Amino acid sequence: MMPLPAATLSRMLLTARRIQHCRVCGSPAEYRVPADDNRERATCTRCGEIHYENPLNVVGTVPVFGERVLLCRRAIEPRHGFWTLPAGFMELGETVAEGALRETDEEAGAQIELEGLFTMLNVVRVGQVHLFYRARMLSEHLAPGPETLEARLFREDEVPWDELAFRTVRRTLELFFEDRRQGRFGIHVADIG
Repeated sequence: MMPLPAATLSRMLLTARRIQHCRVCGSPAEYRVPADDNRERATCTRCGEIHYENPLNVVGTVPVFGERVLLCRRAIEPRHGFWTLPAGFMELGETVAEGALRETDEEAGAQIELEGLFTMLNVVRVGQVHLFYRARMLSEHLAPGPETLEARLFREDEVPWDELAFRTVRRTLELFFEDRRQGRFGIHVADIG
């Protein structure tokens, strides 16, 4: 069987009907265009509650100590055993920056100081936006949490490029090292297929 083209897979994901029951009353939901809207939404067949589905934010950091960048080897799926920047899903009740700090602490036990938003990467095919901050590590001390097999600092020439978990991580690291060579850091926005 031939793999589906990325565009077809993306359309299938976006049109997949994920909500089957109302979160308010438990009755069946069906997809239809509500009055004063322009796209199908999961709508309760009993109480009329409209359930919106929106992208998830993934927040993280590019923690740096001297010339080295911190990476974490994943202890969970997806991509168990592959390397990533410390990052995860933003929680309700926190800002993007608070989420990035929390994820860095949870995954690596690293104490950091944020230095500014660095990348905002749209991953439309999975309904996510990945936001990474540049961060300065306050010490080399690491205490990886249960989602991390190992946390380690790497110079650019030591980064395990073929063992990176996600394209957003690869792109963020490439941009980071490019900007560092140029002596200035910008904010980068891109779409990741």
